Parts: sequence; structure tokens; C-alpha cells
Amino acid sequence: MLLHMLRYLWVLAVAMTACGGTLEFTAPNPTPPSSPAPGGWWKPGVDTTWHIQYTGTLDKNRQVTAYNLDLFDTPASVVQELAARGVKAVCYLSAGSWENWRPDRNLFPPEVLGRNYDGWPGERWLDIRQIDKLAPILRARLDLCKQKGFVGVDPDNVNGYQNNTGFPLTAQDQLRFNRWLAGEAHQRGLAIGLKNTTELLPQLINDFDFLVTEECFAQGWCNQTRPMVQAGKPVLNIEYTDTRIKSASQFCASSVSLGIFSILKRRELDGWVEECR
Repeated sequence: MLLHMLRYLWVLAVAMTACGGTLEFTAPNPTPPSSPAPGGWWKPGVDTTWHIQYTGTLDKNRQVTAYNLDLFDTPASVVQELAARGVKAVCYLSAGSWENWRPDRNLFPPEVLGRNYDGWPGERWLDIRQIDKLAPILRARLDLCKQKGFVGVDPDNVNGYQNNTGFPLTAQDQLRFNRWLAGEAHQRGLAIGLKNTTELLPQLINDFDFLVTEECFAQGWCNQTRPMVQAGKPVLNIEYTDTRIKSASQFCASSVSLGIFSILKRRELDGWVEECR
């Protein structure tokens, strides 16, 4: 789970300054393609390197394969600038939770909104069983991701079945939703990452193109990422400075031996980073 509220305050300030009012959302045409995109989609290799940043002035000079950037906050011009340098861009969005600062927040029907996301004011879990009601909104987000020029998507909160969402979600519900989401991304020619859901990795490894994990060294479960690496797909692991991890030197040797790319970040995910290479 990422520090959404800090991003919210930053985005709101930018929007109010630039527009002199509230931010409005115009969704692109949400009609999904009927078949996988011609030519397929980006399939990142296990040696893919990453920069992830959601707040502050974007550091565009990182020597990495791909940038992980917020879907709504990132202008298409930034994505295009990175692409001109041969750098991929992946859009971040929350697929399993509702956030009250997003421009499409009013499109979610009340019946899909569950319990508050513990510790994150303004965020609530979604009833992922109701794909028919969530589909138009999430398809519009994926369309926007594609329109801006991103080549992949990093959907967050796709492990609701393990949390107190207010709905009786099961692992099968989660598998169905996650596979549906992966199919929608691939239909648009977007690579898609699995976020923090390593318990379902054996069932989902063929559906997803990369894995994004948080605090696997701080919490001691990095070995669970091994099947992804063995399948030739990359793992981006993010450790945070507000845990027992204070320096990348604490995990870099283990990260390299596991074949995953790990970085140390501040929780607000600004431009500061320590990388393992």
C-alpha cells in the first residue's frame, strides 16, 4: 500500500494552482477491444530496472529501463519524453480500492464501496465481485493509460480477499478479478504487473508480466517472488525508510542473489532513491 494521501495533497495543490478550481475528469471512450492488441504488448525481461516516483519534481534522468508513474498525475508529454529516450513508462492506479481524491471518484456506485482502508483516510475497499459495475470505470482508466502512451499498468490493491473489506471476498473472487483485469490490459496492448499478491502467484504467473512487491525484505517473504524470476519475468521490490531498513546495503546482496531489482524509497515516493544494481 502506497502513501496515497501525500500524493492527494500534492495533486490537489497543483490542480488548484493550475486550474483555479476543482479538477474534472473526462473519461476516454471506454469501449474495450474485442481481441488482444495486434503485435501483443511489452514483455519486460527479468533484468528490467525501474524508477518509481509519485510526488515531487520528476527525476527524468534515471538510467533505468522503465518508470512507474501515477496514471492521473502524469502528463502525456512526460510519457512521450521518456519514450523518445527509449524508456518505458508504466501507469500506477488502484484497481481494488476507491480514493476520494481521484477525478473519476463519482463514477463508482455506492454499492461497490466497502470498509474504509485501515490507516488511509479517504480510501475504501471495492467489491471486486461486481465486475460488471467496476468494468466501465477501470476500462476507462486503462484507456487513459494507453492514450497517454504508457506501455504497462501497475494496478494496486489486488489482494482484497486478504483484508477486512466489508465483503466476503474469497481467493476465487480475487483470481477472477485479477485475470479479468490482466485480460483487459492485454487487449489494449499494455503489460500488467501483479502487486503484492504472491500467495496467488502460482495461479496467476501466466497472466501477469511482472511483479511489484513492497517491503519483502523488511517482512521476510522475498523468497515468494522466486517463481516469477524463474519464469523470466521481472520483480520490482520497494523497501521503505520508515521500517527497520535504513540503507540499501542491508538488502542489496540478497536482492541480487534472488534476481530481483530492489530500491529503497521514502514512503512518499518522491525522487529520492537508493538502488541495487
